[in-house]
Amino acid sequence: MAEITFENVSKTYPGGKAAALTDFNLRIEDGEFIVLVGPSGCGKTTALRMIAGLEDISGGTLRINDKVANDLAPRDRDIAMVFQSYALYPHLTVAENIAFGLKVRGAKPEVIEKKVRETAELLELTEFLERKPARLSGGQRQRVAMGRALVRSPNAFLMDEPLSNLDARLRGQMRAEIARLQRLSAVTTVYVTHDQVEAMTMGHRVAVMNRGTLQQLDTPRHLYDKPANMFVASFIGSPPINFMEGELTAHEGGPALACGPLMLPLGEAGRRLSSRRPGKVILGMRPEHMKIAPEAGSGTFGARAAFVEDLGATLLLHMDEHGIAIGHANMVEDDRDLMTTVPKLKALVDSSHRIQRDDRVHLTIDPALILLFDPATGAAV
Repeated sequence: MAEITFENVSKTYPGGKAAALTDFNLRIEDGEFIVLVGPSGCGKTTALRMIAGLEDISGGTLRINDKVANDLAPRDRDIAMVFQSYALYPHLTVAENIAFGLKVRGAKPEVIEKKVRETAELLELTEFLERKPARLSGGQRQRVAMGRALVRSPNAFLMDEPLSNLDARLRGQMRAEIARLQRLSAVTTVYVTHDQVEAMTMGHRVAVMNRGTLQQLDTPRHLYDKPANMFVASFIGSPPINFMEGELTAHEGGPALACGPLMLPLGEAGRRLSSRRPGKVILGMRPEHMKIAPEAGSGTFGARAAFVEDLGATLLLHMDEHGIAIGHANMVEDDRDLMTTVPKLKALVDSSHRIQRDDRVHLTIDPALILLFDPATGAAV
């Protein structure tokens, strides 16, 4: 297996206006399943291709098992890559596609046959071994591509958005399948995706990237509960988080947050802010943490349901006329400010409330679940 380390790695393309990677540091443990996630152009695929030896390194050091790999040829790295496009040979059968890498390396026929059979059983492809790719579904083709990588028993697997060509139902099945195979094989795996759902459900750890830099590396749960900054908070979580302009103040002898008409006493949750002076903050409230209050009161504010998405078990409310300056959490792929004012606030509530369009509701949130950020730097408070 492989341990992979980036040490202050950078990448600048000729004529590029900005670096694809800047001072990138990441240690991938032996046998770990790590996910690189971020918006288009954040540098995640560049980092993956560097591991494979398909991309030159402008600066810094890449190590594979403590061996400097900056100038190591791809064939000498013993790494298998699964591409977004499957990259199967259409004129070869499933068995021949899986066996291709072994044949190129001169493996003995009996070894090839045994490994192909074992891999096909693992991937539930035994009955399709004599078929060609044109007669397979998208999910089956993806499993063949994985089988071609798995059969080699490489030091590491590299996966570049392998599920993006599949429909939503099949993506869910393949997420579980890939995670299962990684557990069984215990091979170091680096998985690139722009889909935060894939990142949160598959990886042991997740590296959130933006504009060529590593924003935060942590477990999925910790990324959700304690994001390092506004970018991570906005990228992790669906529906996206609500950002609001607020002020840390005092109310009835204790710390509180004033946010438009909302005065939210912090109670025990305010202890972590005891050393912070009163002043402006950015308040982050995840839609799923917001609750419907039976009536107006302390810690609640009223809003109108401008649009209601009925999702079956839940309702996604798009609220307006709430008097709060809201930030648009989707604006993470370009240079626009996360705090651009827009009229909608989102709340994900139980469908038992039977809320209709134009209904007025009262919303509240547990102070222990809010997130606070510095308005000057965007860093978590």
